[in-house]
Amino acid sequence: MQTKIVIVDDNEELLNSLTEYFAQTEEVSVVATATDGEDGLAKITATAPDVVLLDLVMPKLDGYGVLEQIGKKTKVIVMSALSGSNFITRATELGARYYLLKPFNNETLLARIGDCMRSNNANRIKNKTLEERITNIFITVGIPAHIKGYQFLREAIKMAIDNPDVINSITKRLYPEVAKRFDTSSSKVERAIRHAIEVAWNRGKIENINSLFGVRVYNHNEKPTNGEFIALVADKMLLESV
Repeated sequence: MQTKIVIVDDNEELLNSLTEYFAQTEEVSVVATATDGEDGLAKITATAPDVVLLDLVMPKLDGYGVLEQIGKKTKVIVMSALSGSNFITRATELGARYYLLKPFNNETLLARIGDCMRSNNANRIKNKTLEERITNIFITVGIPAHIKGYQFLREAIKMAIDNPDVINSITKRLYPEVAKRFDTSSSKVERAIRHAIEVAWNRGKIENINSLFGVRVYNHNEKPTNGEFIALVADKMLLESV
């Protein structure tokens, strides 16, 4: 059975692009689209979709207003260029299951729709499971929990899972966003993540690392860059979740 979705976004180019993309999949059927919040709310009410894809900044009624009126039982994936933690927190508190930063990968969006349909649990349970999986990876590769880079690296991986393209803007987007969430600076985030990776390599668990990724990625004399390591872990987790 196809998943029925409604897309609400004032960017008509994105609307058309997503509609065309989902038309080529067997999993998803777009039952309605809207370019403003009021029309979107009406179409959500009329069609009772399985999942709503929702922008935040829109005319007439913004995404937060839509979230407030449709309630937390409706599965909603927010798609927004607003990257501040306060925007994300407010959206999740109003019931959003996932928050994808624009621009995002369509395959990731499709995977998140699938996640919504596979689970009736609240977003906090999904986050707990995600953090447990990241923790297990850190234990395997030898990154200790007491160092600052542990928390920064975990947050960076979660961001890369929600929006893989953020790896392409690691200094302009990923580091600043992690820094904002921990009230620190981008340079400190970069150094702490680098230190965490160096600790893992210095502990000599290279075989564990290569075994984790399923290929012989590195040897004792090679260390990945911050971006390479974050991308490797995020890609592994995305592949396991699809």
